[in-house]
Amino acid sequence: MGAKKMTSEVFEKIYVAGHGGMVGSALVRALVTQGVPEAQILTRGSSELDLMSQSDVRDFFATERPDYVYLAAAKVGGINANHSFPADFLYNNLMIEANVIHAAHEFGVKKLLFLGSSCIYPRDAQQPLTEDALLSGPLETTNEWYAVAKISGIKLCEAYRVQHGHDFISVMPTNLYGPEDNFHPEHSHVPAALLRRFHEAKIEGKHEVVVWGSGAPLRDFLHVDDLAEACVFLMKAYSAGGISNVGNGEDVSIKDFATLIADVVGYEGDIVFDTSKPDGTPRKVMDVSKIKALGWQPRISLKEGLGAYYQWFLDNQSSLRS
Repeated sequence: MGAKKMTSEVFEKIYVAGHGGMVGSALVRALVTQGVPEAQILTRGSSELDLMSQSDVRDFFATERPDYVYLAAAKVGGINANHSFPADFLYNNLMIEANVIHAAHEFGVKKLLFLGSSCIYPRDAQQPLTEDALLSGPLETTNEWYAVAKISGIKLCEAYRVQHGHDFISVMPTNLYGPEDNFHPEHSHVPAALLRRFHEAKIEGKHEVVVWGSGAPLRDFLHVDDLAEACVFLMKAYSAGGISNVGNGEDVSIKDFATLIADVVGYEGDIVFDTSKPDGTPRKVMDVSKIKALGWQPRISLKEGLGAYYQWFLDNQSSLRS
């Protein structure tokens, strides 16, 4: 069951922070699909608005006065990127979320939705991951810098809710894939990294593709358009405190996921798992009973979604970040 149609009477001005990224661009698509006129959707590229500058963010909010905010802007990346740039992942994300959330408070935003990440949960938390597992144990070390920043954003939304009564909510998506993903060969997440690797191996006629880790870890993958629809749904239907998970609620091993991507790409060589590389969290699947009880369900199957994902990659290779 998807979100109900939104009308211009419900939403006056909607600011999508991070509209150029995978999640932000999906949010813009979802809003338009839900009936929001494009003229009411505020977007600014990084060259137009530096979200790490408190004064620039404040000036933007003072001028545009958005009524609703989706905070999807963030510095993101995979295990290697988190390991290589810990200060950037912590500082950049802290600055972005603090500036936008405080400006939303200062200029009377009616509602703000903050996009977190499933990496906020402890490495050894009971699976599937429930919302109350937050801060119940140590984080996974391979992405702790990003996780700490995202936890800070969640707590900042909570603090403004408690102290000022603001309707600021936080959403925790599972592992995502879809249009506008980052396909950087070293700093991308698992879906993009694998898809690019298998595609290039097919084109170059390679007999094997090496995948980091053992292939045993279990993950829950969600198409970004499903996440965007969930966010639009929650913006309308959910105003309580606490956080909300969004995912399929079903996991697949990295080995099976890699095999599925190889099939979608049409790669017929061998898949070799490099066990000298880190696996990350052994299992990460979201408990999505909370959002499903509200009436939302994902609609895109993994096979269907990966097929569309690969087609988007093929159609946009010339403009992808290298």
